[in-house]
Amino acid sequence: MTKSEVMDLVIIVITGPENPKRLPSAFFLASTAAALEQNVLMYFTGPATELLKRGVAESLFPLAGGKSVADFMKLALDNGVRMIGCQQSLELNGMTMADLARDMPFLNPSAALPSLAQARKVLTW
Repeated sequence: MTKSEVMDLVIIVITGPENPKRLPSAFFLASTAAALEQNVLMYFTGPATELLKRGVAESLFPLAGGKSVADFMKLALDNGVRMIGCQQSLELNGMTMADLARDMPFLNPSAALPSLAQARKVLTW
């Protein structure tokens, strides 16, 4: 994400493992927008950062017997959604980069905010 790159849609994800039923919609919206050729970014902060930890999203099922949160995340990634995390939230949740399920960029809020604020639409989830 560069300062000159304007996102069509940014979803700031705050909901974490505490409320798995809320999560699929964020990934569906992001996936749909990306499939419609919009430039989409999901920024994980606060409790949502825990979703990025190896094994966490894989073990969360919004509906018993249904798909995992990791499946919804993969759908978004497969449709071209970009994902970044909040560096301070990584530390707040007692995590390091070695704990992550996949390689991805992490930015502190002061580095992320200028680009996030330029987005055409911002949703907080």
